[in-house]
Amino acid sequence: MKQSVLTRYRVMSYVTAVWLLVFCGFMVAKYGFDTGDTFVVSQIHGVLFIVYVVFAFDLGSKARWPFGKLLWVLVVGCIPVAAFFVEPRISREVEPLIERDEPEPVEA
Repeated sequence: MKQSVLTRYRVMSYVTAVWLLVFCGFMVAKYGFDTGDTFVVSQIHGVLFIVYVVFAFDLGSKARWPFGKLLWVLVVGCIPVAAFFVEPRISREVEPLIERDEPEPVEA
């Protein structure tokens, strides 16, 4: 597995988590204080979440996760702040797979 697969997942995990928090803030403002609109923020978060799902699925398939674990990682993207705790754990699990698959240098 290449490092870029993990990097894409990590970036989208954090970006999606931040936008979910922003979206939650807009929801509180809209329904709690009757101000603002959530349309644009919800659309941005929706697109980012779709990209997150694609990258998480790519990482899970290359790491050969069972379906339950893959589903758990995808659900984490729906829970505010959960990604900040789960992403480092997933990265620690996947990094040994990356190191194992790196080719050894060829000597001349």
